[in-house]
Amino acid sequence: MKTMWWRDMRSLLIVPMFKCLVAICLVISLLVFVESLYMNIVVIYVKLCKRKPEKIYKWEAMQEDLELGNQNFPMVLVQIPMYNEREVFQLSIGAACRLIWPLDRLIVQVLDDSTDPTIMEMVSIECGKWATKGINIKCERRDNRNGYKAGALKQGMRHSYVKTCTYIAIFDADFQPEPDYLERTVPFLIHNPELALVQARWKFVNAKKCLMTRMQEMSLNYHFTAEQESGSTRHAFFGFNGTAGVWRLAAMEEAGGWKDRTTVEDMDLAVRVGLHGWKFVFVNDVSVKSELPSQFKAFRFQQHRWSCGPANLFRKMTMEIIRNKRVTIWKKLYVIYSFFFVRKIIVHFFTFFFYCFILPTSVFFPEVNIPTWSTVYFPFMITLFNAIATPRSFYLVIFWVLFENVMAMHRTKGTFIGLLEGGRVNEWVVTEKLGDALETKLLPQVRKPRNGFLERINSKEMMVGIYILCCASYNLVFGKTVLYIYLYMQALAFIIAGIGFIGT
Repeated sequence: MKTMWWRDMRSLLIVPMFKCLVAICLVISLLVFVESLYMNIVVIYVKLCKRKPEKIYKWEAMQEDLELGNQNFPMVLVQIPMYNEREVFQLSIGAACRLIWPLDRLIVQVLDDSTDPTIMEMVSIECGKWATKGINIKCERRDNRNGYKAGALKQGMRHSYVKTCTYIAIFDADFQPEPDYLERTVPFLIHNPELALVQARWKFVNAKKCLMTRMQEMSLNYHFTAEQESGSTRHAFFGFNGTAGVWRLAAMEEAGGWKDRTTVEDMDLAVRVGLHGWKFVFVNDVSVKSELPSQFKAFRFQQHRWSCGPANLFRKMTMEIIRNKRVTIWKKLYVIYSFFFVRKIIVHFFTFFFYCFILPTSVFFPEVNIPTWSTVYFPFMITLFNAIATPRSFYLVIFWVLFENVMAMHRTKGTFIGLLEGGRVNEWVVTEKLGDALETKLLPQVRKPRNGFLERINSKEMMVGIYILCCASYNLVFGKTVLYIYLYMQALAFIIAGIGFIGT
């Protein structure tokens, strides 16, 4: 009797529901593949036709005027927001102060939200050291951390000397711009009044630190090579990366300046400025050194913020984008569908649910057919697109796929929280820097005691890993496919992450 009841429920309810989930995933798989293919076609077009920004927009090197002297150089403000950045503050301040630009046309603003008195004193001493060398450097502090980075940047804009500046360059505390950074980026803004933002790409100084940093490098290289490049070329719009960019102050003010309603204040500002009709340009040839998080816990917090924030912003800005009258309907469609919905929302859901739940669970439903194009051909092409962005790491592509699937769990969770405005929606944990960018340590590092084994256990990864392991074993014993090969590898990836054996 129980067997009959189970068979009826399985055939009438469970199997149809599973088929429905598979069908939804197949549709999403097609959307994700088409979006990836579109971006890469644009990139190929850019490469073949050599469509560099200098050919699309006017660019002329800055030269000193014989009569005006340095007065023909615009005033530039360089902002460096930081919070207890013991290991890297000297690096970022030093790099900003070495920028090649007339000293009387440059202001370096250190926005120090540090709460550690020792670090605050060291930052003040460092700023004083550069001030004695003729650099116009300001160290600004506030008595709270309201709004986190956005709050610090917003407060920094209120100082009277900011009004004398035309452009604002922003660098996070672990970023080191090359001395010619302003010389290569600011001319785009000077000669093209329709441009609001010039974004440079990131270069990672500690990519070889461990396998986890190599995986991050592959993902971020693809982000710049495909997403930023295609957005810049086709729509003159993309998300500001929060650092390594130069803004036109007038465009920022027109859009309302910094807002701290989400944890992605950079994307928030970019969308609002873009909706005012301003254009952005991504300059792939200009790179800025930065540090990747090499600890798994720090990386998880970062990915939570990077997935939760965009989802929450999508929730808050969708109607604002739809009602906008300043841009074309095609640009609004691009921002809502491509920029937000596909790349920031459904790709995380799809990656985790399809590859880490639907595929493993399919071993219990042999009567449900999942087409090969969705499990082999499309994933292979998307993976190939990503791998090409970092040729030297091509041999790590299998590890990258497994790692991305593990991280998709955290991104999915963050996206859910952002869409539903859950309890951690405005959580901001500063990504810990270990000073990996320093070849010679400028300061002695304060090492925290190692946690015990049990404290390193990540229960969510362990549970998913054990489930996939069970599915793999079932497929090996009772199945007629070789899906267990992938499932065993994916289960192992989750379990390794679960016991904390990843990163440094």
